[in-house]
Order: sequence, then C-alpha cells, then structure tokens
Amino acid sequence: MATRLNPYLRFDGTARQAMEFYQSVFGGELKMNTFGEFGMQDSPQADQIMHAQLETEAGYTLMASDTPPGMPYNPGDTITVSLSGDEEVLKEYFAKLAEGGKVGTPLEKQMWGDEYGDLTDKFGISWMVNLGGLG
Repeated sequence: MATRLNPYLRFDGTARQAMEFYQSVFGGELKMNTFGEFGMQDSPQADQIMHAQLETEAGYTLMASDTPPGMPYNPGDTITVSLSGDEEVLKEYFAKLAEGGKVGTPLEKQMWGDEYGDLTDKFGISWMVNLGGLG
C-alpha cells in the first residue's frame, strides 16, 4: 500500500453530523465507530464518534472524531482543507460546503489565472478551492 496524507478533523460532539454532511457533498462510503463500541459504553461520550472515515470515488479520504474527554477543542483555527484540480465538480463542492457556512472569498477568477474561493463550513472547518488549468 502506498503512503497517503489526508485531513483528520476533530469536532465537539458533531462529528456524526459533519461526516454525514461531507458524504452528501463528496459521496463515497462512510464508516463510523462510537466511543461506546470501544469500551466507553457508560460514559457521556458513548454515542459520540471515536473514529469516522469517508472514502470517496474521487480518491479523497477524510477522517474525523469527536474530541475525547480531557482534550482541548479549538474549532477551525489550526487546519484548512484544500481541494484543487481542474474538475468542474469542484464548483459543486464549493457551493455545497458553503450551505450554512460563511464564504470568505467567492469562487472566481484570480490574478494568477485560476478560479479560487475559500469558506468556513457550518461546522467551523475552513476550506480552500482552487480550479486550475481551465484555460
């Protein structure tokens, strides 16, 4: 198996909803396991997500969890997920990710010649989308 790099996001009790939202944006197969499935059945976090993984047909992998007890949670201030390429589907992803979120830079042609936009989705995750090579 080749090595790969992918984002791993942490949430404060909304990992299930966030990952289901990302699956609605990107499609693919979503697998989720709760803290309760791994020995924390009697804890307040029993139904929260210990590990989730979304594998898409486009080859994207997105992982996430709810923040375990005792770990600090600072949403969105340490990661931005970048989507780039020349596929028109990136425009659709941008629009779907923006639903309920806040667009910082609208997806439009930039001085370097590509279409670019950025946003923070409704779960506090920052996204950059860059469409290059569109002529």
